[in-house]
Amino acid sequence: MDKTAPHPLFKLATELGPLMIFFIANAKFDLFVATGAFMVAVIAAMVASYVVTRHVPMMAIVTAVVVIVFGTLTLMLHDETFIKMKPTIVYTLFAAILGGGLLFGRSFIAIMFDQMFNLTPHGWRILTLRWALWFLAMAVLNEIIWRTQSTDFWVTFKAFRHPDAADQTLSSGAGVARGERGGRW
Repeated sequence: MDKTAPHPLFKLATELGPLMIFFIANAKFDLFVATGAFMVAVIAAMVASYVVTRHVPMMAIVTAVVVIVFGTLTLMLHDETFIKMKPTIVYTLFAAILGGGLLFGRSFIAIMFDQMFNLTPHGWRILTLRWALWFLAMAVLNEIIWRTQSTDFWVTFKAFRHPDAADQTLSSGAGVARGERGGRW
């Protein structure tokens, strides 16, 4: 399968575009309109990604499935709880997959980021553990925010203040790489 490297702005647009559409639609209308727009934008981003690269990342597919399922529940039952629980479920699922992989001696992070970092098996286990714990912490944080704050605060938090996976990738990878060279873990 030929995977062409798209422009970095294209990748940014397909990853953050649906979230920005969600934020704008919520600000102009309400959470239900935003949820429908988010569902359409996620599908459009996946289609665009496939058209340009002939590949859709597995994390994007899992996230899209959860967005569609929980977005549909939100719209059909007219209950915003479902879309607010979506990040918790995605983060918990990723934490469970990574943690479960570790229990069976597999580092799924190594499969995803093998080209990005040159680590020993021990380094990959440390990185995977950090990611699993980060996803778990993000699930807990999402639960705290949506259960204690207004919908507008939650949407703004999701769109602008939420620590993202890029921050986690860079900080964890740099820390593990430093540790691999004899520094502190």
